[in-house]
Amino acid sequence: MDFLRTTDKDFNAKFTALVNDRREATVDVSGTVREILADVKVRGDEAIREYTNRFDHYNPTSLALSSDAIAHYAQQCPADVKTALEVAGERITAFHQQQLPQNIAYADAVGVNLGLSWVALSTVGIYVPGGRASYPSSVLMNALPAKIAGVDRIVMTVPTPGGEINPIVLAAAQIAGVTEIYSIGGAQAIGALAYGTKSIAPVDKIVGPGNAYVAEAKRQVYGIVGIDSIAGPSEILVVADNKNNPQWIAWDLLSQAEHDPSAQSILVTDSEDFAHQVVDAIADILQDLPTQKVAGASWEKYGAVIVVEDLAASMDLVNKLAPEHLELCVDEPRKLAQQIRCAGSIFLGRNTPEAIGDYVGGPNHVLPTSRSARFSSGLSVYDFMKRITYLECDDQSLQEIGKAAVTLAQAEGLPAHAGSVNIRLQQN
Repeated sequence: MDFLRTTDKDFNAKFTALVNDRREATVDVSGTVREILADVKVRGDEAIREYTNRFDHYNPTSLALSSDAIAHYAQQCPADVKTALEVAGERITAFHQQQLPQNIAYADAVGVNLGLSWVALSTVGIYVPGGRASYPSSVLMNALPAKIAGVDRIVMTVPTPGGEINPIVLAAAQIAGVTEIYSIGGAQAIGALAYGTKSIAPVDKIVGPGNAYVAEAKRQVYGIVGIDSIAGPSEILVVADNKNNPQWIAWDLLSQAEHDPSAQSILVTDSEDFAHQVVDAIADILQDLPTQKVAGASWEKYGAVIVVEDLAASMDLVNKLAPEHLELCVDEPRKLAQQIRCAGSIFLGRNTPEAIGDYVGGPNHVLPTSRSARFSSGLSVYDFMKRITYLECDDQSLQEIGKAAVTLAQAEGLPAHAGSVNIRLQQN
């Protein structure tokens, strides 16, 4: 864990190193992924079965889960968990319904009709992890925005190591309205969704997190299909003053550290005494935390504490770090939030732990990592829609704007462009 103070002479160098630290997997899996994708593209189902047997030790009689099988496993979901999933689903749905965009249609001053129409993608593939991370909440977060956007076909792939199926994942799929589910994972699942096989029709876009092989596969099939993002290790940055309970902040920091040994948790505070109290609280919690091995490794290697002189004057540091999750545990969080330009999602006040957003808050928990919040946003309804613009000129409006188009086409050395407009101008 790094302990930085803005008053230290070497702060700028240490902070720059923190910003530039790359926590993604350093093992190059691109060659292996390329071979798997090429094999799936050629041999389809046969290749998928072989890789599923090799990596997941499972040889399914059918790649697809039948509706009866989905219902059977979903019924095994504990009642209290299903109720919690339904609460989460209702809140996620309500928030994302507010995102539905409006079409644009108008006529300008010279009589040209212009417009923009939003249309849903036809088919989307959702990858759900099944190894270290098996998260039913991610099913809701990925599938519900697609459903709200109006996607006709939502396909889910989920690995089933050893043939074990997580009932809670299938219960979440039922709540989200996913009916087409395949028990496959890894790069081979991404290949199946991108290229299609005899059993699996291809999709237009793939969303959802996965391991290094899945991330690399998504990278390689981009262009054949759309993707949401290349997800990196999770991260949280907590801005907190000394009015907070240090144990609360310690738990918040560990809530992301327990995701992955490469996850990162950072505390920014204006009190060095409080910083030490949080660090001590983390040490105490880790002693009995069931995820101690993962969370402890993350905190020890990538955790950081930054002591500043003034929190309000330090938001530039936050923007440079561009965290996936940002908690503002201060008296006036909304005022501080006005300075934030780079964050995946902001959690305002002392009573809004990031974990609420992971499950039942409403906004999406699929967020930009690895400082990509500088230029991208979290998953939303917009990710499952596209814009189509239209333009309509009549004789009079074409005369009004056509000459300028001819001039620009000629200036660019494109005579056919100019001619296609000019011939209409001359005939009218």
